[in-house]
Amino acid sequence: MAQTLATPVLPSLSLICNTSSISKHSSLSFSTPTSFPKTAGLVIKCVRVGGVEVPNNKRVEFSLQYIHGIGRTTARQILVDLQMENKVMKDMSEEELITLREEVSKYMIEGDLRRFNALAIRRLKEIQCYRGVRHIQGLPCRGQRTKNNCRTLKGKKVAIAGKKKAPR
Repeated sequence: MAQTLATPVLPSLSLICNTSSISKHSSLSFSTPTSFPKTAGLVIKCVRVGGVEVPNNKRVEFSLQYIHGIGRTTARQILVDLQMENKVMKDMSEEELITLREEVSKYMIEGDLRRFNALAIRRLKEIQCYRGVRHIQGLPCRGQRTKNNCRTLKGKKVAIAGKKKAPR
């Protein structure tokens, strides 16, 4: 019975489980991998660019898009400016990473961009312009219709008590 309960999690247990701590007389038997990958030192899973850990197993163009403020167009523009080929991040040399970090630091990204946008919205709210009032009320401010849609901003529907459909 114990073996049937432990069967679905065997692969994960075999990686976590220390075989020396299991007693030899245990009725449970786990199959452990015969050889683990031999690595010298620490394995780097992510590269830090612009204060963000970008994935190591993707190409530069797509890895840069993990940074807030860098989209598809900006990522391509960075590659063109550096005259760098779009290769996988883990294949990049240290010098290439340094030049990439310098180029990314020229753009307004992450915390600075979020702060800039928050200050712009706060300014609109303070001067009580139309867009600021719409932000205060939690409604769309770019001219969308609000009769049927915009549930993201308005929140869940609230039923009005006593309101019935008009008879036809």
